[in-house]
Amino acid sequence: MRNHVNAVEMKLVHENLPVSKLIEVALQRGEGTLSSTGALRAMTGKYTGRSPKDKYIVQEPSVMEHIAWGPVNQPMSRAHFERLFQKAQDYMADKELFVFDGYAGADESYRLPIRIVNERAWHNLFVRQLFIRPSARELLSHKPEFTVIALPGLKAEPSLDGTRSETFIAVSFERKLVLIGGTEYAGEMKKSIFTVLNYLLPMKGVFPMHCSANVGEQGDVALFFGLSGTGKTTLSADPGRKLIGDDEHGWSDSGVFNFEGGCYAKCINLSAEKEPQIWNAITYGAVLENVTLDPKSCIPDYNDGSVTENTRAAYPVEHIPNAVIPGKAGHPNVIVFLTADASGVLPPIAKLSKAQAMYHFLSGYTSKLAGTERGVTEPEATFSACFGAPFLPLRPEVYAQMLGERIDRHQARVYLVNTGWSGGPYGVGERMKLAYTRAMVTAALNGTLENAAFRPDPVFGIGVPEVVPGVPSEVLQPRSTWSDPESYDRKAKELAEQFIRNFEKFKEVPESIRQAGPKAR
Repeated sequence: MRNHVNAVEMKLVHENLPVSKLIEVALQRGEGTLSSTGALRAMTGKYTGRSPKDKYIVQEPSVMEHIAWGPVNQPMSRAHFERLFQKAQDYMADKELFVFDGYAGADESYRLPIRIVNERAWHNLFVRQLFIRPSARELLSHKPEFTVIALPGLKAEPSLDGTRSETFIAVSFERKLVLIGGTEYAGEMKKSIFTVLNYLLPMKGVFPMHCSANVGEQGDVALFFGLSGTGKTTLSADPGRKLIGDDEHGWSDSGVFNFEGGCYAKCINLSAEKEPQIWNAITYGAVLENVTLDPKSCIPDYNDGSVTENTRAAYPVEHIPNAVIPGKAGHPNVIVFLTADASGVLPPIAKLSKAQAMYHFLSGYTSKLAGTERGVTEPEATFSACFGAPFLPLRPEVYAQMLGERIDRHQARVYLVNTGWSGGPYGVGERMKLAYTRAMVTAALNGTLENAAFRPDPVFGIGVPEVVPGVPSEVLQPRSTWSDPESYDRKAKELAEQFIRNFEKFKEVPESIRQAGPKAR
């Protein structure tokens, strides 16, 4: 087989199998169970989320001065990478393998031809549904520019391989190769290609974004930035608008385009009433990760988080009835930053100035929800620059500058939306009602929110509307939802101080942006 896996015997390699065959093989090999919806359910073992501390970028001359080295972009020596690559080749020599050839990027001007090599049939089904599937004609001339080799059964030896644990996600930009081992969690493959695009596209003048996107009947485009669990997939799957994509996009001089050909939705507590489009998308061809099935009926129990809160569903974007195919649209009119604030002090919606937008984009605040990463069992405050720090090889300021330029150029309105807690912190208050959040987002998208009177939050300085149709006025002012206002004041001051401490790491940011943040007093 071509490109990086020449040593593998051809008879053991299955290239570009159709969905039906991959499901059949996965079932024959005992890799999964067919649910009552027709979706294939697979379990990922002890790793039910990403392993960010096990991700590495190879130290190569062409990338050394560009990469923001540190805890996110950990260096790996070329010698250690070559050792892992040799181990991967030896490991694959007698394995049955599955190959997917496709693309990342719906815009043909910027799309990246990719190849994914798997030892699990269900993993190959996952990437086939998540990335962009080529036509039969495109497949004839497909030449991969980046390859991902994912081998869950191959474990690293830390003392010899230069890793922290048995798990590794190692990216070589010069070899144009990603090696993944020691984990069954399928999301590592998706996010490794996102990391690659986050390095390559800024050099082509394209702003890569960790966001969902949709478009209205008038061609008005909206972006929803946010970390996992904040509502990107849920809020972008709007029956009244067309879905461009649910997680990763580029913003070029032509407009917005989806990086992927599928959606990867969290499905803990999923319901047909609240999220009908996602519910109905989980049919034949979809993949369920770590979702509990009834032992007799095989009906999924989306309320069961006993394995992990990070239960997932992967399905082609075509499973959403009003999806935009291919995933391209114009320039955004509205940008929404989503946060799930477990402290319960941020307003449910607020308007941001450009400087405030830059500040909150660089801050990337949310409360990391249970299960998204290994070891996270309850919400904890986190600041993830650009709402996607684990996937950004370059300095955050590079991406923030690209955002600021586009806000100016296209006069985009920016809002901060808190999908987290109201009436108190996690454990005391309640999660913001989805119906209220949808009403606020709708008002932001259709422009009615612009008619509201805004007053600045006394701590965070962001503009809080006094009225939003369909939302009780007291909900809009978080302090009024707490039974003890003084407790709210203490919690708000505490969160403001966290913002300020976090922002100290951005040394070269203009003072106007620094001053756009919250005030501890």
